[in-house]
Amino acid sequence: MADKLKTHPTTLHTEPSREQPLARVQGVPWLIVIVLLAAVAWLGWRAFFYEEEGDPVGSAMLAFEKQNSLVVFNSRFQVVAQSTNTSRVMGVPIMESAQAMIVPATVDYRLDLSQMDRDRMSWDGEAKTLEVRLPPLRTSEPNIDEAEALFFEEGLFVTGTTSRSLSTNNSEQAGRKATAFAKNPQVMALARSAAKAAIRQNLTIPLQVAGYGDVTVNVRFDGEKAPQ
Repeated sequence: MADKLKTHPTTLHTEPSREQPLARVQGVPWLIVIVLLAAVAWLGWRAFFYEEEGDPVGSAMLAFEKQNSLVVFNSRFQVVAQSTNTSRVMGVPIMESAQAMIVPATVDYRLDLSQMDRDRMSWDGEAKTLEVRLPPLRTSEPNIDEAEALFFEEGLFVTGTTSRSLSTNNSEQAGRKATAFAKNPQVMALARSAAKAAIRQNLTIPLQVAGYGDVTVNVRFDGEKAPQ
């Protein structure tokens, strides 16, 4: 008799599943978001604020980057102009008229910052000193404020036409005198001093913020000797 087939029950062994902690599963998306935000912040800082270490000239250039010109001084003064007009008959003078005008004039003194490049700056790391050489100052066209002018006329009979002619001559004369006065050596010296102080302040603070410590900024114009 054939041996009876012995059957053995098959036992299935299953590995117990390891469930990840709920906090870890929920924290993964937030971790990704934080990493992305950190990356964006770093890229933004790198693009707009980062300066290579040891490049104070680059830090100084940032102070001028968004400015094409800088008004450093404003001069307001009084200009006196006087014109005369002589009426003639057959070449013979018969009447003379005169008009004097006292008028306020304003002139701005500007620095052309578009000319500022690295060649105009040098850095002494040991002395923590930045040397800056500025281009010449530019003066604006005088603003003649005729609304505030005082007029004085002389003559037995001054016609409207004559008065307007005298006024036109005085305005042109006032413009020429204002331009000449604006370039007076004493006034230009005041404007240059104001420009140096403005540039010194505009560069010292950014360098300190950039981590260069207590720095010295020496400013001079083209043609001036460097301080010894």
